[in-house]
Amino acid sequence: MAIQTTESQPTSLVRRTRLKLSNGGFSTFIFFIPLIVIFGVFSWWPIIQSGIMSFQETNLVTTSWVGFDNFYQVLNDPLLWKAIKNTIYFAVLALIFGYPVPLIAAVLMSEVRRAKGFFTVLAYLPVVVPPVVAVLLWKFFYDASPTGVFNTILGWVGIPPQPWIQDQATAMPSLVLAATWAAAGGTIIIYLAALTSVPPDLYDAAEVDGAGIWRKVWHVTMPQLRNVLFITLILQIIGTAQVFLEPFLFTGGGPANATLTVLLLIYRYAFQNSLGGDYGAATALSTMLAIFLALMSIGYFKLTSRWSDS
Repeated sequence: MAIQTTESQPTSLVRRTRLKLSNGGFSTFIFFIPLIVIFGVFSWWPIIQSGIMSFQETNLVTTSWVGFDNFYQVLNDPLLWKAIKNTIYFAVLALIFGYPVPLIAAVLMSEVRRAKGFFTVLAYLPVVVPPVVAVLLWKFFYDASPTGVFNTILGWVGIPPQPWIQDQATAMPSLVLAATWAAAGGTIIIYLAALTSVPPDLYDAAEVDGAGIWRKVWHVTMPQLRNVLFITLILQIIGTAQVFLEPFLFTGGGPANATLTVLLLIYRYAFQNSLGGDYGAATALSTMLAIFLALMSIGYFKLTSRWSDS
C-alpha cells in the first residue's frame, strides 16, 4: 500500500499540472515569462553581481578576490560611524516632523467640504516638481544673508538671520524640512485613499457622543488606519535610511561632513576616489545596509502583525 501511495503522488501532481495548463494556465505562464526575464536581468542579477563584487577589489577594469577585506575596510573607516550617526539623526527628525504632517494634512483635507480636489493637487504638487528645481528653489530660500527669504520672514518677528545649510547645527534640520515638503504629498494621497474606507457610521456615532475632531481622529481614524500607518512607517524608515538626494544636492555632505549619510558615503567610495572607484568597498557597504534593512523589516512586520491581530 505504501508503494502505491508513493507512486500515485507524482501521477496526481502531473494530472493537476496538466489540468491547470489546459484551463488557461499555460497562456498565463507564457505571458509571465517576459516579466520573470526582465525582473531577473534588471533586478536580481545586479543584486547577485553586487554581492560578488563586495568580495572583490575592483575598479571595473581589474579585479581580484579579497574576501572580507572590503568589509573590514568599511568598518574601520571613521567616516562610516559619522555617516551612520547622521543618517539616524536624519531619520529621527524625519519621523518626528515628517511622519505626522501628512496624516494631519490628510485628516484636515478630508474634513473640507469644498475645493477638496484643489487642495489635493496643491498637496501633491511638490512631488511632481523636478528635484533639481526644488533644490534650487530651497537654496534660494536658505540664503544665509539677512535678505534671504526665510531670514527676511524671521526678521519680521525679531529673530536674527540663521545660517541654515551653511552651519553644522542647522544643516540637517534644514534638509529634513526640504525633504518633508518634497515627499509629503504622496503619503497624503495614500492617507486620503485610506480615509475613504472608514465607515461614516463610526464618525456619526462619535458625533452623537459629543466627540470633537481630535477625539474622532484618535478613537476612530487612527484605529481604522492602523495597518496603513504601519506600512507608511516602515517605508519612511527605509527611505530615510537611504537618504541621498538632499545631502548630495544641497551640501555634498558638508559642512564638515555634518550631512554625510550612508548612501552618500557609498557614492564617495564608488565615484569620488582619486585613485579610481573603489567599487568593492561601495558594494560591501551597500550589502551591509541591505542586510540591516531586510532584518529590520522582517522584525518590524512580525511585531506589527501581532499588534494587528490583537
